[in-house]
Amino acid sequence: MCYETTLRVRLHLVDGTFELYRAHYSKRPDHRAPDGRDLKATVGMVESLVQLLGEREEGTTHLAIAFDNPIRSFRNDLFAPYKSDEGVPPELRSQFDEAEKGAAALGVAVWSMKEFEADDGLASGAARFRSEVEQVRILSPDKDLGQCLRGDLVVQVNRITRAETNEAALRAKRGFGPKSIPDFLALQGDDADGIPGLPGFGEKTASRLLGHFEHLEAIPDAAADWPKDIRGAAGLAATLSAHRADALLYRTLATLREDVPLGESLEALRWKGPAADWDAWCQSVGARTLRARAQGVAAGR
Repeated sequence: MCYETTLRVRLHLVDGTFELYRAHYSKRPDHRAPDGRDLKATVGMVESLVQLLGEREEGTTHLAIAFDNPIRSFRNDLFAPYKSDEGVPPELRSQFDEAEKGAAALGVAVWSMKEFEADDGLASGAARFRSEVEQVRILSPDKDLGQCLRGDLVVQVNRITRAETNEAALRAKRGFGPKSIPDFLALQGDDADGIPGLPGFGEKTASRLLGHFEHLEAIPDAAADWPKDIRGAAGLAATLSAHRADALLYRTLATLREDVPLGESLEALRWKGPAADWDAWCQSVGARTLRARAQGVAAGR
């Protein structure tokens, strides 16, 4: 593929775990396979992919989907309370393997994270392919993926609200840039990932500090050296000084890896229609309508 053609490609990277959760908790009807399995989340997630492929405004041609499967990762070895399978409804957890099968049968490249997390796969894909494409579109609302943003080259899209965030929008909202996102999550915490943050540090305080100092190491221990408009600065400075090592660990947890081994080339991520086992998969899960919709999208290309 020539350079000029490649630059016109927009690469869509989908957070499969988020899509599974979204389908599971949606108001869509329950869905059971012919063998009785609850596959509401799986079929909903695959339907969402078919919808994405059929959206003219997105113009989706190249895409990959990443899953947390298993949910535990190397971060659990660094910090035991980090997110795990605990609390995941068993009827949802049991669908992760089937969801990957469904996405693959649809003809979508699947990145199953065994040691890393789905977000690491998305971050690695964005870093690897951003020089080869016109734009990378990360389809997930997760705050930690904000660290991947690069101008208008790498953007984040919330498929629920249709909101698109580029680097300028992030800076306008947060008061700091993508590189400070892990520091922000270290201070404020991230309930979704089990990162507790530091006591007393809310969104406004963390944003103000990082907008001024950018990274944890640059934040002084002395409150006198902080911006003057931070309320309770003396107590917060004492907390940070006493728990700086914890904050640095939390930042490590919040920092996405960009070195996940991904075997595919950009061309391998081009959607060419459903795979050979698509009909069989749809039959096995009892999704006749879905089978026809995907074939219709492929025929319209």
